[in-house]
Amino acid sequence: MPTITNATGPLALAGIHATDEVVATTLPVDLATDTYRTMLRVVVPVAAGDLLDISGWARVTNDTGKSRGTAGYTVGVGWHLWMYDASDGQGSAGVWTRISPLCGDNVSRDRHHMPLAISTLYTVPDDWPEGHLMVVVLRADAHSTAWVAGDPLTVDQAYGQLTARRLIPATT
Repeated sequence: MPTITNATGPLALAGIHATDEVVATTLPVDLATDTYRTMLRVVVPVAAGDLLDISGWARVTNDTGKSRGTAGYTVGVGWHLWMYDASDGQGSAGVWTRISPLCGDNVSRDRHHMPLAISTLYTVPDDWPEGHLMVVVLRADAHSTAWVAGDPLTVDQAYGQLTARRLIPATT
């Protein structure tokens, strides 16, 4: 069996937590680059020092202008992974922490469909409260300098998955 190691030694797979429930239906297009929407989320039992191997993907469709009979326009999409403490009594209203670099691409009407793929390794902070659950979230934002109020990108409900593989110190 292959051994997975990090700086602290060998690691063992403690669980795989995944969802294909895409929770957003649209990404509103605007000028701002910080009006994120949750695309997918998964709850993961974690402990301080755990290593999470996270991968996710979703898909958006650009039909801007279609309802007006115009050619539409290109939309920039930014996406990344975030986490928050599900057990701190605040839930999604509490502190969110970005845990991956920002990814981005442009989707034109000609391109039409665009996949949003991302992965990261994240070490649970040493001060993570014992017994608390973590929510891992794939979020995205749509923006354009040509935006028209009310134009969204469609979030394709049948396309997406978020997976968190929990790795813990291996026992010998």
